[in-house]
Amino acid sequence: MLRARGVASLLAVGLLLAACGPTTQGTPTPGPSAGDTTPPGATVRLNGAGATFPYPLYSKWFDEYAEVSNTQVNYQSIGSGGGIRQITEGTVDFGASDGIMTAQQQVAAEQRGGPILHIPMTMGSVAVVYNLPGIPSGQLKLTPEALADIYLKRIAKWNDPRIAQLNPGLSLPNQDIAVVHRSDGSGTTFIFTNYLSKVSQEWKEKVGNATAVNWPGDVGGQGNEGVAGQVRQIPGAMGYVEVAYAKQNRIPWVALANASRDFIEPSLESTSAAAQGVDLPDDMKVMVTNSSNPQAYPIAGFTWLLMFVQQTDCNKGRALVDMMWWALHDGQQYGTALDYAPLPPDAVRKAEAQVRSITCGSQPLLER
Repeated sequence: MLRARGVASLLAVGLLLAACGPTTQGTPTPGPSAGDTTPPGATVRLNGAGATFPYPLYSKWFDEYAEVSNTQVNYQSIGSGGGIRQITEGTVDFGASDGIMTAQQQVAAEQRGGPILHIPMTMGSVAVVYNLPGIPSGQLKLTPEALADIYLKRIAKWNDPRIAQLNPGLSLPNQDIAVVHRSDGSGTTFIFTNYLSKVSQEWKEKVGNATAVNWPGDVGGQGNEGVAGQVRQIPGAMGYVEVAYAKQNRIPWVALANASRDFIEPSLESTSAAAQGVDLPDDMKVMVTNSSNPQAYPIAGFTWLLMFVQQTDCNKGRALVDMMWWALHDGQQYGTALDYAPLPPDAVRKAEAQVRSITCGSQPLLER
C-alpha cells in the first residue's frame, strides 16, 4: 500500500533539506534536481528516458501509478543508448536499457553519480518479423545458422535452398531479403546481437554484441516503431522487434529453432522459460538468450531501470523507490496483456534488495 504523506512541520522540512544539502568531497555530483526538494504532499514529477522495448508497458505503468500516488512520470522512449547517455549526463532521474552497460559506460556514469544499479523490471522477447504475404505468423521456420547468415548477407533470397529446406510446405518467392535493423543505440539490438554472437562464431568475430554495431547492410529504422514500420512497408523485408510491436502492427514472426532444436514462437510462456533454471547474480546483469530450456524462446531478456544508489533529492528519491516497489509488485499484473512476462520470483527478490539499497544523505529511502 502506498505511504500516505501529510504536510510536514517546518522542523521536518529543515531536517530534510539538511539531509539533502550540499555535497562534500567524495559524494556524487548533484543531478539537475539536487537541492530542489519537493514539499511533502505535493505532486512529484520524475523524468526518465531510454528503452523502446518496454515502452508499451512503462506507459501503462506510469498512467496507472499516477492514479494511486502523487507521482507523475515523464518517460521518453528514445532507445537504450539514449537512456544510458542521459542518466550519465544527469538529465533524467532514471534511465532504461535492455542492454547491460559496458564497463566504460559504467565508469563514466559512476564518475558523475556514484554506484549505479541495473534493476530488472520485466521480461520480453525479440520477434524476428517478415513481410511475405500469404505466410501466416509462425509458419516460416528458421534455424540460428540461417538467421545469422541472413543478417551477415550470406543468404540474400527468400527461396535460398537453406530456407526452402526448412520450409518444404511453403511457396517462397524468388525475392531479395531486405534486412532491417535498428539505426539508434538499442537494447533490443543488444539482446538480438547477444543471441547472434552465441550462435554464430562469425557474427561474434565480425560484428559482435552491443547496443549499436556496424551492420553488414540494408535498412535502418529508429526505435522498435521504426523497424516495425520499415518491415511493413518493404516487400520481402525482415527485421527484429519486441513482440508487442509485432502484435500491434500485425506483422508475422518466425518460429525459431532454440538450443534444443525445437521450433518455438515468442510467447509469455516461452519468454518466462528462458529465465528458469538460471543462476541470477545479485546485480542482475545477466543475459538469458539461447536458453538450454527446451520450452524457451531463444531471443528473450530482461529490461532494466538504471538509477544511482545515492540520490541527491530526498523527496524525488523517495518517490522513485516507491514507484519502483509498486512496479515490481502491483505493476506486474499489467504485463501479460501487453505480452511482457512477469518477473520470476527470484528476480523480484534480487530487485527488491537493490531498491532497498537506494539512499539519500546515507539514509535508506524505502520505508518498508
